[in-house]
Amino acid sequence: MLRRNGLTYQDSGVDIDAGDALVERIKPLATATARPGTAAGLGGFGAIFDPKAAGYVDPLIISATDGVGTKLLIANAIGKHDTVGIDLVAMCVNDLVVQGAEPVFFLDYFASGHLSIDAAASVVSGIAAGCAEARCALAGGETAELPGLYAPGDYDLAGFAVGLVERGGLITGKRIDAGDVVLGLTASGVHSNGFSMVRKIAEIAGLSFQDAAPFSPEQSLGEALLTPTKLYVRSCLEAMKRDFVKGAAHITGGGLLKNLPRVLPDSLAVTLEIANWPRPPVFTWLQKVGRVDETELLRTFNCGIGMALIVSAEDAPAATALLEDAGETVFSIGKIVSRADGEAAVRVI
Repeated sequence: MLRRNGLTYQDSGVDIDAGDALVERIKPLATATARPGTAAGLGGFGAIFDPKAAGYVDPLIISATDGVGTKLLIANAIGKHDTVGIDLVAMCVNDLVVQGAEPVFFLDYFASGHLSIDAAASVVSGIAAGCAEARCALAGGETAELPGLYAPGDYDLAGFAVGLVERGGLITGKRIDAGDVVLGLTASGVHSNGFSMVRKIAEIAGLSFQDAAPFSPEQSLGEALLTPTKLYVRSCLEAMKRDFVKGAAHITGGGLLKNLPRVLPDSLAVTLEIANWPRPPVFTWLQKVGRVDETELLRTFNCGIGMALIVSAEDAPAATALLEDAGETVFSIGKIVSRADGEAAVRVI
């Protein structure tokens, strides 16, 4: 007869049964995101995608990975975990769409010190909701229980998205010319960048995340800051199908000042007209309480613009109408101008 008197994995802080239970709970969430091209269900060793079944003839594969950062600490502080999964998807798939790629499948990595099935399932429900909005299959992922590396209750997220674009549809920014217009698509909030500064400013203000948000009193500060990152996939792909878009920038870490130059040829710059769009109250509050310099604000936060599309001046009215029909709020936020050696790539006026 075998005697059970040795150390088990659970004694070391890892609960295999809890991991299995989580997989069973989230399987229906993943199954609901299936799309043409997905060829295997959750639980296999690898995700399979068939581009031909998805209607692609000569596709390029585009991939992106990202996380949610210290925004997770706010989710933990108020016990609300259902929106950070949307953030995770958005941070990845918005990076794909700027190159003209359609997100086709997504993988997530969830790591914690001790697996809470309820919290993890809530996170994955957000991931599934984000995938559904982006029409992107949640094809698999990894759940890691790492006692000693993460404190009890803490967790971290990483996401991995794969997209496809027909070879002739790749957006590189090479077609951008002086005189083109920058269309700004409004953000839903702070999105998922700059939260180390956000948390520091909340501390300076003497506020907990359970307190009312000064810029949105009907919500707690935590609830307001957890507004998920906006997904721009459907609207941007529609504009790209019409060949309106010459270049696009997802406004993430580095803000407008650092992300717009990433898509410009070296000979061009953008004149950014910051009076052309309303600044959401959250950024006014952050700037005032933190005494944040305007340049620092513009290179840390999106300041109300989550995606920028560069189009010709001739196409700008039609592109704006199409984007607005797709549910976006659009402002003309700048113009493309010539740049000499040594000149800044972004000129704020």
